[in-house]
Amino acid sequence: MFRRHAAGVAILTVNHDGVPYGFTATSVASLSAEPPRFTFNMARSSRSWPAVANATYIGLHMLGLENQELADRFARTRNRFEGDHWEFGPHEVPILNDVTGWLIGKIQMRLSFENNAVVVVEVVDGQVGEDGAPLLYHSGAYSQPAPLDYEI
Repeated sequence: MFRRHAAGVAILTVNHDGVPYGFTATSVASLSAEPPRFTFNMARSSRSWPAVANATYIGLHMLGLENQELADRFARTRNRFEGDHWEFGPHEVPILNDVTGWLIGKIQMRLSFENNAVVVVEVVDGQVGEDGAPLLYHSGAYSQPAPLDYEI
């Protein structure tokens, strides 16, 4: 059923012992505005879990349509950080270039449930990039929003 639920695509990055880790996610959600917090879910069997489990700070990168190749790289390949598409930013968190925005957050809580985890993060820094259409994931493929004939 959740394949029918369109979700925004993001990339999460973390620095663990000087090594960058990252993964594509569709489970990111705003938790609160004051203080600004977000959550995400991940499998504890992920290769990135040990880094997330031991890091203090994490980066969240919102993606636009032009970032589909980047989303694929972080979802499907092992060479996620080869190249000049990133740099270490605040708190030594890997920051991706040319995304629609990024946030750095301090991990507040990791809640394990069976083979999964819910992670709660409080935002400490960030930057808004160029405005554009968001990259969505729906029914096993990337997509884009379509305008409606009316405004809400």
